[in-house]
Amino acid sequence: MDNELSWGRSLPDDLLARWPKLPDGQPEKPALLCHCRAQDMSDELKVNMLEAYGIPCLCLYPGDGSFGRVVLGMSGLGTDIYVPESMLEDAVALSTPVPEEDIPQP
Repeated sequence: MDNELSWGRSLPDDLLARWPKLPDGQPEKPALLCHCRAQDMSDELKVNMLEAYGIPCLCLYPGDGSFGRVVLGMSGLGTDIYVPESMLEDAVALSTPVPEEDIPQP
């Protein structure tokens, strides 16, 4: 993404408060975790799972995706999910599917 990410008015109220801060008090730089197509609500599931593990997520909707989100409840162009740089490795590990053969059977 070429655009410089910045903190704007469209953020959830508590996201900035939960986002890790640098020693100078500025928010840590966001790192792109993934782009979800949002056709199956996978973006919402991924964000909720990461948030449950204490990893704050910033969701950006490419193009006019925010308009589609308002009208349809999801962006037709998908969702870019960003996490704090220091939490990217954990977010990738949590987001990686476990092969079915590695799942213990009851």
